[in-house]
Amino acid sequence: RVHGDYILMESEYQYDLFVIGGGSGGLASSKEAADLGLRVGLADFVKPSPQGTAWGLGGTCVNVGCIPKKLMHHAALYGELRHDQEAAGWTVNNNTPHDWDKMREAVQTYIHRQNWGYRFALNSKKVKYYNKLAKLIDNHTIELTDAKGNKETITTQNILIVVGGRPIYPDLPNAKELMITSDDLFSLKQAPGKTLIIGASYVALECGGFLTGLGHDVTILVRSILLRGYDQDIANRIGKYMEDHGTKLIRGVLPESIEKTPEGKIRVVWSGPEGKAEGVFDTVISAIGRSADTKLLNVEAVGVRLASNGKIVVADDDKTTVENIYSIGDCAEGRPEFTPTAILAGRMLARRLAGKDTRLMDYRMFPATVFTPLEYGCIGYSEEDAIKEFGDENIDIYHSHFKPLEWSYYDKREDYACYGKLVVRKTDNHVIGFHYLGPNAGEVTQGFAISFRKGVTKEDFDYTVMIHPTNAEEMFQFTKTKREDPEAKKQGCCG
Repeated sequence: RVHGDYILMESEYQYDLFVIGGGSGGLASSKEAADLGLRVGLADFVKPSPQGTAWGLGGTCVNVGCIPKKLMHHAALYGELRHDQEAAGWTVNNNTPHDWDKMREAVQTYIHRQNWGYRFALNSKKVKYYNKLAKLIDNHTIELTDAKGNKETITTQNILIVVGGRPIYPDLPNAKELMITSDDLFSLKQAPGKTLIIGASYVALECGGFLTGLGHDVTILVRSILLRGYDQDIANRIGKYMEDHGTKLIRGVLPESIEKTPEGKIRVVWSGPEGKAEGVFDTVISAIGRSADTKLLNVEAVGVRLASNGKIVVADDDKTTVENIYSIGDCAEGRPEFTPTAILAGRMLARRLAGKDTRLMDYRMFPATVFTPLEYGCIGYSEEDAIKEFGDENIDIYHSHFKPLEWSYYDKREDYACYGKLVVRKTDNHVIGFHYLGPNAGEVTQGFAISFRKGVTKEDFDYTVMIHPTNAEEMFQFTKTKREDPEAKKQGCCG
């Protein structure tokens, strides 16, 4: 079969590529492969959460992750802006309670449109979609089982496993019966009310942040540090901002028990250095992490090696320990658990399999954003990791606190809650870390990402013309290092 300027060899198999997993990475790779002339199939089957929550095609991101999270985050921000609106001359009723049902309905309507859009896109690109659970029989044969237990098998030249992960529950009696996770939160039929969140991941802080903003009483139990894997200076600033705005953080504690009260509430007991304490809540959310959804795939039986955490061991080219089986995304060992990296990795793999490209995914300098109430965008090294790798004497941290211009209306807005810093390697003056804490962090950070891919110096920042007045321009104006001025508070706005 001739396609463009390359030749696809005839195959004894039904498919050239079969994708297991219909999330962002699976959809991106399957559509790209089909566009390049490969015969592609895709299987996706959502196993309901312990609370019975299920969803449509699209995976975690669109159904129970990035998309509903950001929509609810913005719903909370809209409410907080009522004070700013009033100070700017609008007549606002600040006492109107939030309508959870109306927000949930709007969020779910948007998600359902996306579910059908994905099915239409697969069909239009001639990707055969199976709403069935996949199990490997051998390295070329897959058994597919539908919701009624009916089975069929397909054969394929190559297999891509991109099944993502599912939330973890604490190892406590009644945990799965009484707790929910992010799999359930965004479609709750009733407002969560007084809420306890267990965990300090970005999921925990994002959900805790928007629930507080929507008017709920929120407590977060933190075992050790906030946002493990992220810059800890920034993580602690996020924690302080959240506490200042009403979210309660209890640090250094672990849950010990969870039980239902006679009134239908949930009692949780936790312990820490100061002993035991307890609270009664309407909703308890587990946000202690995620595990790879690989248990039912039977991959080890066909020779695919799993790490101790259940993730699939992969090489730089996304190949597993079986020659024709690949894995990307959250279920692949050592890969970042982010939608955009899975999307690009999937497209690049499809191009390699079609003989169109040889390039490998570069995971070193990618941008990310945490949608906490004060948003955080970052690229590259954290301050801690840079010092650990290159030595404190070889790193400069340029930084500054600032106040967004749009915060000037409402006099209770903090003067210096927002913050930015650049991590600079002194040996060559290269900026190897970018950290922005403030409004619209995703929009600000995305524009800087391409410069980090190409390599950027502090001098490049210093001699770039800024757009004024913006929050992004603050990242170009750092003149002091932490050694020179630990506080570095911005004064004035023009010049």
